[in-house]
Amino acid sequence: MVRDQIVARGVTDPRVLAALAAVPRELFVPADSQAEAYADRALPIGPAQTISQPFIVAYMTAHLDVLPRDRVLEVGTGSGYQAAVLAQLAGRVDTIEYDAALSAQARQRVEGLGIANVTFHVGDGSAGLAERAPFDRIMVTAGCPVVPDRLTEQLADGGVMLVPVGEADAQVLLRVSRRGGRTYTDRLLECRFVKLVGRYGWDA
Repeated sequence: MVRDQIVARGVTDPRVLAALAAVPRELFVPADSQAEAYADRALPIGPAQTISQPFIVAYMTAHLDVLPRDRVLEVGTGSGYQAAVLAQLAGRVDTIEYDAALSAQARQRVEGLGIANVTFHVGDGSAGLAERAPFDRIMVTAGCPVVPDRLTEQLADGGVMLVPVGEADAQVLLRVSRRGGRTYTDRLLECRFVKLVGRYGWDA
């Protein structure tokens, strides 16, 4: 997977590759999908929920540029796979999911691997986690109609957020940086994520 789907498509950061190699992806997909765990596509993990394809996980992780002491917020825990990857790179990861059952399953998987620097939250991820802010890095793993202002406000100065923005069935991955009280936005690539449900995302 790392060689053929990730390095071959331009993600070569050794820390990111090591993080991916450290997390067994097959543990984060349903039992009947484990044979496809390393396929180059998203897989369903529940109603209107997916685990992103390996390349997207690698690409977003690389472009978030997580440093060892960073405080990271992940919006959209899903299976817990992305949080487990981020935990290999960051000082602390907070991950929030609106579906309590999914969050509980993700926590069991992540903690079962001995990963101790991830805190799980259930709630409206579109509003972030103001009580834990500011964050050095924010990764949104669901599509938004616009960049949620509440999340931008929770970025530390010098912080970076990755967020897919666009229509319900097609988005562009944006890299939002905050410097000196101003924000700067770069377009990265076209993508497709499930909808971010919440007050500052899509209606349920």
